[in-house]
Formats: sequence, structure tokens, C-alpha cells
Amino acid sequence: MIIRSPDLGGPNDPGGHSPTFPRDHRRPDDQAPAGRGYCRACGREHLLHGNGAQRHGLELMEFLRTRRSLDLGAAATETDPRLSTAWLYGEARGKMFGVLECLAADGSTRILRAFSGQYNGLWEIVGWAPPLFDHRQLAAISAATEQEIKRLGVALANAGDPGQRRTLQRRRRQLSQDLMRRIHDLYRLTNFHGREASLAAACGTTAIATGTGDCCAPKLLNLAARSNLVPLGMAEFFWGRSNRSGTREEGRFYPACVEKCAPILGFMLCGLEARHAGPAA
Repeated sequence: MIIRSPDLGGPNDPGGHSPTFPRDHRRPDDQAPAGRGYCRACGREHLLHGNGAQRHGLELMEFLRTRRSLDLGAAATETDPRLSTAWLYGEARGKMFGVLECLAADGSTRILRAFSGQYNGLWEIVGWAPPLFDHRQLAAISAATEQEIKRLGVALANAGDPGQRRTLQRRRRQLSQDLMRRIHDLYRLTNFHGREASLAAACGTTAIATGTGDCCAPKLLNLAARSNLVPLGMAEFFWGRSNRSGTREEGRFYPACVEKCAPILGFMLCGLEARHAGPAA
């Protein structure tokens, strides 16, 4: 099912308005790769350029700046307080947002939107690309194991015997590793051939960086592939309080990350060239 987001307006929308942006905003090169990765299945690198998607990113920035909420549907006076952008300026700090311009089967354009990870404890928000897993399954497999990990942590803090401490540490570490593997097994990535893979299969390894699959790019591409949409261009930007390392600033565009996105984007983008070429003559 195609998830359609409302028109946010903008400089190219007759009913919209010209947005204003932070003074330090910088437009990236529209032809620079917005995301790329090597596909182990076909032995090729695949990439997706910005191709003008930044203008939709600018419109989303303006929406966040003026609406101060991720609620894309309700009137300003009816927004869910959990979706307030005030959360982005607190202890949690800002996060990445992304837009993907797509072509639908009927020839119309669709704009998909995503936020990285969770938003204020929420995995799913109406109008935004969902995660690559069933968050209810995640909660179910995490609850019991996390309780046991906490129990072992308390026991470890109270343990005086060195041998007992080592045993508890090994047990806690093993539980954490097992839980992470089970969580990674929940992720299902779909590419533009219509093929599905786990995180490990897409990465070609079980040594998967924490947070892989939770960024904007994989969320957007997964939704497009599952909705029979053909991506035309993608853009990601940071919004909110700068991250602790100072590598992300509000109002700036950034390409998909190398550590977590590149290992899976090759698989996820595979088949897109053929979709752009259209049916064979």
C-alpha cells in the first residue's frame, strides 16, 4: 500500500509560500550521490543522486520550523505533544530527516518522508516511512531479555568473588549478543528487483554496526520498493540541537552515512537502474 503524505507547500507550489532557512544553510550538489553502496548479489556499486530532491527537503525544513511538530495531518491546535520538535532541542538532541522523490505507476510524483531511528520513543508516525521491522515483535523479544540483563547487572554490582563476577559478566555479554542477533533477524530489506534480504545477508557479515537499517535512506528506499515506486532523487538533512560530536548542524544536508548505510544500500538500490530504464522494447 502506498503511503501518501500531504503537500507541504513550497516555492513551486502555487498554494504554498517561499520558505526561509537558517543563515548557515548550504545547498549540496544535486548531482552528488545521496546514497551509494556495493551490492554483493550482483557485484556492482549502485547509487542514487539528489536530482532536485533537496527542494522537498527545504520544504520539510520549513514545515518543521513553522509547525514545530511531526504531525503531518492534524490542525496545528490538535497536534500530538509527543510529536513536538521541542524534543529535538533537549537532551536527546537533533536527528536526521530525509525525503525521497518517487515516480508512481500512474506517472504522478510521490514524496516520501522519514526520520532516523525512533522519535520520542515512537517507531511509527502516520505519514512517515516505517521501520524495516515489526516494532511489536521487537518489543516482545526485548522485554524478557532486557529484564534478565538488568538482573545480572544488579547481581554483578553486589558480587564480591572474582570468579562469580566473571561468570556474571560472560552471561550478561552473551545475553546482549544473542538479543542483538535476534533483533537484527527482524529486519527485512526489499530491493527494486522485489527481492528480500536480512541485514546479515545484505551486509555480507554478522558484524553489523548498531543502528544499521534505522537511518532515513533505508527506511525511504524500503517503503518505495514495497510500494512499487521508482525513486528519482533523495536528500537527508539534520534538524534540531547539534549532536555531541559537532558533526551535524541544523539545516544542513548530508549524504547517507558510510558506517551504517553503505553496507546495505548496495542491495537496496539493486534493480533501480532497470526501473529507470523502463520496460524493454
